[in-house]
Amino acid sequence: MVEWLTDHFSALQGWFFESAVQPLVYAVGLGGWTEDAFDATGWLLVGLIQILVLLAVIGPLQRWRPAELVVDKRAIRTDILYTLIHRLGFFRLAIFFLLQPVFDDALGSLRGSGWGTLHLDELWPGVTDVPWIAFAMYLVVLDFVEYLIHRGQHGFTWWWGLHSLHHSQQQMTMWSDNRNHLLDDVIHDIIIVVVAQLIGVAPGQFIAVVAFTQLSESLQHANLRLSFGAIGERLWISPRFHRLHHSIGLGHESGGAKTLGGHNFGVLLPWWDMLFRTVNFEPRYDATGIRDQIEPDASGQLRDYGRGFWAQQLFALKRMVGRG
Repeated sequence: MVEWLTDHFSALQGWFFESAVQPLVYAVGLGGWTEDAFDATGWLLVGLIQILVLLAVIGPLQRWRPAELVVDKRAIRTDILYTLIHRLGFFRLAIFFLLQPVFDDALGSLRGSGWGTLHLDELWPGVTDVPWIAFAMYLVVLDFVEYLIHRGQHGFTWWWGLHSLHHSQQQMTMWSDNRNHLLDDVIHDIIIVVVAQLIGVAPGQFIAVVAFTQLSESLQHANLRLSFGAIGERLWISPRFHRLHHSIGLGHESGGAKTLGGHNFGVLLPWWDMLFRTVNFEPRYDATGIRDQIEPDASGQLRDYGRGFWAQQLFALKRMVGRG
């Protein structure tokens, strides 16, 4: 199945590149970038497929069983902008031009120092090199790294200053997953790319892991009253499970106190929350957001995280340095 999907995606990528992207690359005088443009075509296709799935599958599910009434369409439109920036490759294109040389130099230095790549799919020849088994292994390892990153976003005050932008959405929908500060995403992607390189994730597998993870996260953030049941909730993260992570006073606070902490940090698998005792399986669908959006501070003010893209980006930077 994995090979079938990979082969068909590669064929589609080749056709789209040759018929649309390559002529454009040569037309603007960037013929020396054709190999990089081919890779970018893959990310663009993944994003287009994801958006189609959002509109055709997850969108109807939201209308079928909404967790809450939609009252702030402007906030949702801003989230759509975040999604288009990330899923259609604009963010990855910027990362490529700005940070790819840094990645190459850093990884080259590591390997030059004797830190070679550990290919997990070679651990047990004949078993771990089976495509779907290798995919599952890389998915689990990277998901554990995602859990650790998420704990860091909620554990370090400066990092929470950036990540709080994601939690400030009080009208969660399938578009809310990419509502992040750009610097927060850069930090996240650097860690994931470096780990993926060090454990030997092939480019095609990496794209598949990222695409699969992003679609699951879109479902988790959906305005959807959906649980996977007593067993399913312990195998895969559901919209109900993740909504608790966004719940005011519960998802990002410890014991209701105004301190960093929280529950349900897992990205795909609830196993890490269960292992590290940060799990909460309560059957609740609470309001989402951050406490300081609804409880005034000592001066009687509510914290405003911004309404538009640039206002939100600027405010999160101020929060990161303790001025917001």
